[in-house]
Amino acid sequence: MTIPDFQTLMLPVLREAASGEVRIGDVVERLAEDFQLTPEEKSQLLPSGRQTVFYNRIQWAKSFLGKAGLVEPTRRAHFRITPRGEQVLNSAPERIDSRLLSQFPEFRAFREGQEVSADTSTPSVAVEEDHLTPDEVMRKAAKELEAALAADLLQKVIAGTPAFFESVVVRLLIAMGYGGSVSELDKALVGKSGDGGVDGVIDQDPLGLDRIYVQAKRYSDGNNVGAGAIRDFFGSLDRFKANKGLFVTTSTFSPSARETADLLSKRIVLIDGTQLARLMIRHEVGCRVEETLTIKKLDEEFFE
Repeated sequence: MTIPDFQTLMLPVLREAASGEVRIGDVVERLAEDFQLTPEEKSQLLPSGRQTVFYNRIQWAKSFLGKAGLVEPTRRAHFRITPRGEQVLNSAPERIDSRLLSQFPEFRAFREGQEVSADTSTPSVAVEEDHLTPDEVMRKAAKELEAALAADLLQKVIAGTPAFFESVVVRLLIAMGYGGSVSELDKALVGKSGDGGVDGVIDQDPLGLDRIYVQAKRYSDGNNVGAGAIRDFFGSLDRFKANKGLFVTTSTFSPSARETADLLSKRIVLIDGTQLARLMIRHEVGCRVEETLTIKKLDEEFFE
């Protein structure tokens, strides 16, 4: 099965705490068995690589239960059920989620950034059912923003001239650490009539001991690069006595084009529009950081 969302985990976490003081690590292990998670699911990490997804979701489930006063911390990494938590558990709920927790004023105060009832004596029906943890919401939003930015970048590149696209590719390679500096951009760009099918030549290392020959094709979406274009580029590399080439397009490569690149004797790396946009974002070519959000967590060692 897939890893349960953090709200699905709220009731099981509360049931674990009903036996007395429990350690969060033990709860993670027992619930992983109860939900029959595979070794891969149990070891799946967050993008930060510092914590597993399952552990993170149980931590958030415990945190939300704590905000509603159903569990309370005892010592480092340990918690227990409260009298209020016992009352909720004795009511035999089929599920505990944010909607159920919103009956408690403390929880509504915790989530006051969302739409809640002005009357704290009654539960709000406007609390949105959200199966993602707050940090997962941020990561999901970040992915959506990045996807939108990638589409905008590609649209701008396609709308430009072929010469502009060639300069974008070389700028990206320089930003990735190849060649020299942006001031040497003109030296790297060689695309012109009679260029032999090569749009750019850039040093692979700072000393220029090896070079990468670049072909940049600005195609609209749906106009894929075929095997013929790869073979032509291979011929260009042969004329320059080059061993390595980089073929970049704003569209995609056909399966036969990728197969041809794999079979040829020279190393030719293919970068399609999707990869190009991701690299531009990662290395801040054509975009910039507008705002940085930092996620902080409690330092348990500080309070020991």
